[in-house]
Amino acid sequence: MNYSETAVDIFKAGIEGVKPDHLIRGNVLVHANKLTIGPHDFDLAAISRIYVVGAGKASGLMAKALEQVLGDLITCGTVVVKYGHSAPCRRIEMLEAAHPYPDAAGVAATNKIVDLCRGAGEKDLVICLLSGGGSALLTDYPDGSNLDELMKFSKMLVNSGASINEINAVRKHLSSVKGGQLARIAHPARMVSLMLSDVVGDPLDVIASGPTVADTSTFGDAVNVLVKYGIDLTVPANLLQVLKNGCSGKVPETPKPGDPMLEHTANLIIGRNKLALESGLRYAESKGLSGEIITDRLEGNTEEIAGMIVSRAVEFQKSMGLHKPYCLLFGGETTLKVTGNGLGGRNQHLALKVAFLLKDLAGVIVLAGGTDGTDGPNDMAGAVVDCNTWRKAMDAGIDGKKYMADFDSFHFFQKAGGHVFTGPTMTNVMDMVIVILA
Repeated sequence: MNYSETAVDIFKAGIEGVKPDHLIRGNVLVHANKLTIGPHDFDLAAISRIYVVGAGKASGLMAKALEQVLGDLITCGTVVVKYGHSAPCRRIEMLEAAHPYPDAAGVAATNKIVDLCRGAGEKDLVICLLSGGGSALLTDYPDGSNLDELMKFSKMLVNSGASINEINAVRKHLSSVKGGQLARIAHPARMVSLMLSDVVGDPLDVIASGPTVADTSTFGDAVNVLVKYGIDLTVPANLLQVLKNGCSGKVPETPKPGDPMLEHTANLIIGRNKLALESGLRYAESKGLSGEIITDRLEGNTEEIAGMIVSRAVEFQKSMGLHKPYCLLFGGETTLKVTGNGLGGRNQHLALKVAFLLKDLAGVIVLAGGTDGTDGPNDMAGAVVDCNTWRKAMDAGIDGKKYMADFDSFHFFQKAGGHVFTGPTMTNVMDMVIVILA
């Protein structure tokens, strides 16, 4: 058995388990004159119009599936997805924009979504489809600033080493749609958000920067993030001034828990990392592997997590009576502070670090990949490595340590082999790490 290929197959099976189409069909039902969304029932006779809006890498396939369920009950809609992540829809307009850093197309799409929500009335229902990537795709910038400043700052923030919770606390306070503000715009219409979580612990207000969820963070929290990661002095002056004005009360805060403008809004998570891990484990077991899920809350420094994963693999490898091949599954999202000028992402960098740690350890295969099919600003999902990866690279004159120091894992695996390619998966529930003990 080729265990590297098996690891890739387990990874792909995990992704299949969180594909938005069957998650939507499992949570949205029309029966007679009633619309059921999760635990919520709506009398269709009492609804004038149904609008659909959304943002995220998975929102395209979510919209397509929702159209298949609701059909002509949908009045119209607008959804913004990452370039290459569209799905054909008849009543819902599908727009594409940039990720992980915003662009003009994202701003234009957001304006359309805002206009649609602003026109919704008290007898209307707005269904919002959100997934990972929504923070960059549903994008705007404060008065007095501009898109160039936002793009520059977004890259600075993403590469700072801040957690997604911290990053989104800042994003929410430089936006008029994030942090519950889209729901406030849609008021008094009823709104239901269906979400695929790409955040450890599934906090509703952090997923896609919580455009329909009361915000627990403040302007003060946003400023503290900039100070903590040493980027407060390099933030574009106009953006920093907005945050300072918010701290002094000159700019209104985002809606907080209990805000009456959000009383008609419900938020439901229909897909999460644990579902992907469970699907991957079922596939592994169907192929004769034993295994277990170690955690769906993997977070922390990427290189430190790489060391932890290898240590756990060694512990299991030494276990008496372990039935091999054995599969360990980890899920979550690590944090990578980028200081080099290379190309890659947190999963490829984790795999590169693991390759170094495995160079003298046979019988361990590790795959790290993003369930969205992309890892950083390139088209690879991640990489798979074993004890031979580093040694073969060195024999071929590929200096792994230099690539690691330059944060250039993409070009390392491009030369050494090991890349995992899926193409756009149309879903996003963070990352998976698959360890096979052979």
